[in-house]
Amino acid sequence: MRHMWLALILSLSATSALAGGVHGKSTSDMPGPEVDRSIKVTAGDLWFKPDDLSISPGETVRFVIENIGKVEHEFVIGGAEEQQAHREIMQGAASNGGGHHDMSADHHGTGNDAMPSVTIASGETKTLLWTATDKASNDFLYACNIPGHFEAGMHGEFDIKD
Repeated sequence: MRHMWLALILSLSATSALAGGVHGKSTSDMPGPEVDRSIKVTAGDLWFKPDDLSISPGETVRFVIENIGKVEHEFVIGGAEEQQAHREIMQGAASNGGGHHDMSADHHGTGNDAMPSVTIASGETKTLLWTATDKASNDFLYACNIPGHFEAGMHGEFDIKD
C-alpha cells in the first residue's frame, strides 16, 4: 500500500511540472500568466464538448466550463496515469459511503502537485487556466473522474503540437 501511495505522489509531481492550474477555484479574477486564448467547454450529462482539443506547446488557455447537465462534474487535466489514479481514489471514496465530490479532500493532489481542476455544479460556469507543456505530446487528457462519468465517455484528449 505504501508503494502505491509513493507511486501516486511521484506521478502527480511529474504532472505538475508540465501543467499549471488552480485546484477547485475559479481563476477568472486571479492574476496569472497572459492568456493566449479562451476555449469554451460544455459539460452535459456524461459528455464534454468539444471532444478533443489542439493546443500549441507552451500555450496558456483559459477554459470556460459550463455545466448544463443535471449533476455535478469536474474538469481535471492530467496524464493518462494520473487520471487513472484519481479515478481509483474517487471510486474508493464512493464505495466507502462518500457520494459528494469533496474538493477539500485534495483528491487531485496538493500545492504544486495538484492536477489543474475545477468542480462545476449543475448550472454553474467556472474557469480554469492551464499552460501546456513546451513539448509536443498526446499524453494529456481532460476528464470528469466522478465514478462512472469517465467510463461513460466524459473525457477528451489534448493534441499538443506545433
